[in-house]
Amino acid sequence: MTGTSAGADAKEAAAFVDRMGINPEFFWLRGHTPEHPVEVNDYGIVNVYGYKEVLEVVGNPGTFSSDVAELIAGDVEIDPEFSDGTLLQSDPPDHTKLRKIISKAFTRGMVAALEPRMVEITHELLDAVDGQDSIEMVDDLAYPMPIIVISELLGVPQSDRDLFKTWVDRMAHSAVALTSGDRDLDEDVDAQAAMRVVPEMFQYLREHAAERRLKPREDLLTKLVEAEVDGERLSDNAVVNFANELLVVGHATTSALLGNTLLCLDAYPEHLAAVRGNPDLTPGLIEESLRYLSPIATAYKACVAEGELAGVKVHPGQLVAISLSAANRDERQFTRPHLFDPYRDPNPHIGFGRGIHFCLGAPLARMEGRIATDILLDRFPKMRTDPDNPPTFLPLPHVISTSELPLLVR
Repeated sequence: MTGTSAGADAKEAAAFVDRMGINPEFFWLRGHTPEHPVEVNDYGIVNVYGYKEVLEVVGNPGTFSSDVAELIAGDVEIDPEFSDGTLLQSDPPDHTKLRKIISKAFTRGMVAALEPRMVEITHELLDAVDGQDSIEMVDDLAYPMPIIVISELLGVPQSDRDLFKTWVDRMAHSAVALTSGDRDLDEDVDAQAAMRVVPEMFQYLREHAAERRLKPREDLLTKLVEAEVDGERLSDNAVVNFANELLVVGHATTSALLGNTLLCLDAYPEHLAAVRGNPDLTPGLIEESLRYLSPIATAYKACVAEGELAGVKVHPGQLVAISLSAANRDERQFTRPHLFDPYRDPNPHIGFGRGIHFCLGAPLARMEGRIATDILLDRFPKMRTDPDNPPTFLPLPHVISTSELPLLVR
């Protein structure tokens, strides 16, 4: 890669991010290379930007634990039942056992079987806005589609979908309020909801799980309560916590992935034309979108033992912020990292994490993103962003996701 091409790529990337109004804290998206792959900020948080260093963290749960609840919650008390059996915040050997049992219930085959229904849901949602000059991508498709898919997968009655939307909204709004730098500090923020804890939702899922033990159905909740490995089954808390993670994290990731993919296509019309004419290119497009605008920008670990990363000492009690997004732009790993290239091969991005915590819902998110993108491009040949009404992004430090995405379609 020549200095000229690298500079041009960085300049183009910066123009794209500035035009979109993406959080300026994500400086690497603007073509700026972190001064060091690992840095400790003024608050003692260890920021890990390098690809190799991120893999080192996720591959060493003995030093970098996923149980970050106490470090993040601070003075907020979280009932133990809301973290008991939580896949995302557990470490080996508990995590290994949990993942084995959950993987027996939540299989790739189950996800693949959802494709026809995903197609139907996407068309149904777009039928509702057919004939309009513009659509609001988040409200009209990116937000409701994954909620409907996951609700049906779990076996939640259609009449209760609005409950899930209310709970997910509450979590999202609370997270924004809690992390916003300009919020009123006296404001009554639901800190539990910001950490994906809504007691009413847990109780709802618990009642449904208990019902499935008595009256099994053909749904994921039933498979979760029935799954067994070496004579062990999931506890009620583990069933509920995984269902909660799948709904909240799975919905958020898919919604962000779809919006980010459409923005990348809009910014690169040559790729838009190529994908529109050849849907076989969509999987590669999805992978590059996951790298270029990683929906989960940052994940967190808790340092639980003395260690060292890229020459930086880390100590027990420190919060470690691993930047999946920055790692996906590491020039030591990717050729021309600031170039959006759907033909990139290989593309070893870590948009879904890596190692023991690689996202179990990745096949679901990939399929939802592919199906929705193909249908949108087919139904709206003139789809484009509105220059007078630009997208807005969630003001969160750990995600890259649109909260509003107006698109012109006629």
